[in-house]
Amino acid sequence: MVFVSPGQLLELVRNQNVTARKGYALLFHPDLIHGTNLGRQISDYSFFSYDINEALHISERERKIVLECFDKILYEISQPIDKHSKKLIVNNIQLFLDYCIRFYDRQFITREELNQGTIEQFDKELNAYYKSEKPQTIGLPSVSYFADRLNLSANYFGDLVKKETGKSAQEYIHLKIMNKAKDLILDNSRSVSEIAYKLGFKYPQHFTRMFKKNTGYTPNEYRSLN
Repeated sequence: MVFVSPGQLLELVRNQNVTARKGYALLFHPDLIHGTNLGRQISDYSFFSYDINEALHISERERKIVLECFDKILYEISQPIDKHSKKLIVNNIQLFLDYCIRFYDRQFITREELNQGTIEQFDKELNAYYKSEKPQTIGLPSVSYFADRLNLSANYFGDLVKKETGKSAQEYIHLKIMNKAKDLILDNSRSVSEIAYKLGFKYPQHFTRMFKKNTGYTPNEYRSLN
């Protein structure tokens, strides 16, 4: 299963060596969900921003659940419209999307070995980032930078990291930065400003603020304590 957001393009390429493909498509206009609970929560379904190669692979049992949701939606749109139609259609779309969240959670678990490899590669890329001149030329490392390096969409990468580590990708990056900052602060030959710039902070005060938020101490206080 793949999910496409408004404005995205999806191309089906025909292959003469493959038999005709069959499937189902659920398409709905954004106006349908405006003012509804689904409309307020639609951004929570992060898989709408996943790449095609990050598709959801469902079991036969899960496929039956999906088709049951589709059947209920099809039933409603084939009936004369009444005051209940929109609510029932939208509720069944949301039920389908909620099931997809569960199915993706299952997929993250069943692909745990592959996911662990991604986390290990993430760590290698993060270490390589700080062994290069990129902090000074690019600045602080971003989630999108590492997602691109690992050939993943930012949303899929973020969800994978969250499932595997319990932390968001941004939190994971900040934790690594702070661990590196602690080592650098213990080097008394470097000023706090030098450390901030070396780590990729544009302004030293931003570094000080993040460091205190994570450790409870300013960089100078942490240095004096150690």
